[in-house]
Amino acid sequence: MNPCTLITIYDHPDTIRNVVKGLEPLGLPCLIVDDGSAAPTARALERVRAEFPFVQVHTRERNGGRGAALKTGYRWAHSLGYTHALQLDADDQHDPSSGPAFLDCSRRHPEALVLGDPVFDASAPRGRLYGRQISRFWVWIDSWSFAVNDPLCGMRCVPLEATVALLDRERLGDFMDFDPELTIRLQWAGVPIQNVPTSVRYFEDGISHFRMVRDNLRLSACYARLFFGMLARSPSLALARMRRRRSQGTGSRGG
Repeated sequence: MNPCTLITIYDHPDTIRNVVKGLEPLGLPCLIVDDGSAAPTARALERVRAEFPFVQVHTRERNGGRGAALKTGYRWAHSLGYTHALQLDADDQHDPSSGPAFLDCSRRHPEALVLGDPVFDASAPRGRLYGRQISRFWVWIDSWSFAVNDPLCGMRCVPLEATVALLDRERLGDFMDFDPELTIRLQWAGVPIQNVPTSVRYFEDGISHFRMVRDNLRLSACYARLFFGMLARSPSLALARMRRRRSQGTGSRGG
């Protein structure tokens, strides 16, 4: 296993240093994809790169959306020979001290997509909590599985070979719909899911690029599209589940 850390950033000049500083104890290379940010973030990234020699920055000429930036990051990391990307957001909502737990889980389950299972405090907006419950419900339906505890958490450890292969053969969304769609399509491709608890915090003056109406509409369209895809795949999904149950039953009898 040869992991790196991966951050996508769009106009978060005031928080990026703190995020990178929190990752420093991991001793891993850090790849940052700047998704066409304005000048203040570009200057902040120059300071971060000068202060932390383990950081590399790739700048996209235009803002393309969260999904577009993550696709760039996954391909970049894979091209550099990394096998896994521990990803987190640039807004300092995620706790970098959770990093070792994600990496340990990936070492024990190298083929798995390791998802953050958010532990929220009182700062979490109720609208976000309700939205996550709805997303989780649809992911369970679209994947025929209860394996995913939260499809939207931006902190996760991604197996790059399987992910880049999926991106090569499927067209996924470029915005906030990317994370749950990637999760479902990797499940369809047979990638196992692991969940790791991690603290998620919201700041009163924090900058969020999630737009309640626009992005919820995108998510709804994504889940509807995947629902019909699930119907088409339902015979193969049922067969795969039957084989897993038989395999588990054989293993239990053999033990």
